[in-house]
Amino acid sequence: MAIYAVGDIQGCHTELVQLLEKIRFDPVSDKLWLVGDLVNRGADSLQVLRLVKSLGESAITVLGNHDLHLLAVASGTGRLHRGDTLDEILAAPDREELLTWLRNQRLLHRAGEFVLVHAGLLPNWTVEQAASLAREVESALRADNYADFLAHMYGNQPDAWADDLTGYKRLRVITNALTRMRICTEKGEMEFDFKAEQEHIPQGYRPWFEIPDRASVDATVIFGHWSALGLMIKENAIALDTGCLWGGPLTAIRLEDREVIQVDCANPAVAKHW
Repeated sequence: MAIYAVGDIQGCHTELVQLLEKIRFDPVSDKLWLVGDLVNRGADSLQVLRLVKSLGESAITVLGNHDLHLLAVASGTGRLHRGDTLDEILAAPDREELLTWLRNQRLLHRAGEFVLVHAGLLPNWTVEQAASLAREVESALRADNYADFLAHMYGNQPDAWADDLTGYKRLRVITNALTRMRICTEKGEMEFDFKAEQEHIPQGYRPWFEIPDRASVDATVIFGHWSALGLMIKENAIALDTGCLWGGPLTAIRLEDREVIQVDCANPAVAKHW
């Protein structure tokens, strides 16, 4: 059995199919770990959802910010943004089946030394704490009143974790850390506007995975979300968003030997940054 972790897909269905063919993915014996952002900005988000859902237990996906955005828009608590490509999903005959499936996915998956998240872990969170906090958001998404959570999900405050946080503020910080964070201070204060390369990080901030003495340092965290960071393979952090949507490759890594497999963007001429 092989486990392949795959970077942000964002509607790049053609490349996903090519990648699965290149790794000779066998859903009977292999596992696919997806870092989230299955949908949006790309042209074929509907087909990506259908494909990943069809893989059943062979595919494990954590939710990214674009996946949560789709759920918010579909629930009527969020609004479409310029550049969104979600209309085909919202109009699909199997819309509710797909959205219910998506709403029941995880925010964090752990197995052995590996932790799968979309964006990152706050430096003061142990893996055990992060997993427990992720379950809180997952429970909110799976509840009958999930739209209430989605209505309060957006916002940048509070920008740091505190154990005494309650209610929607608590859930918002957890969600932001796991699905939106790229950089933070050593105290865990998050900044959400920065999307560029590491050399342009504003003073006082560092990549979350480079904060000294972070509590999750003994685990290998696999994440995406930061296309400007690109492919990064460290002992305890693996970044897989190589910007397929923007003309880069779609990347997979086989976890047992860390072999990297990539396929080129199928249509780089239409790729553009936003």
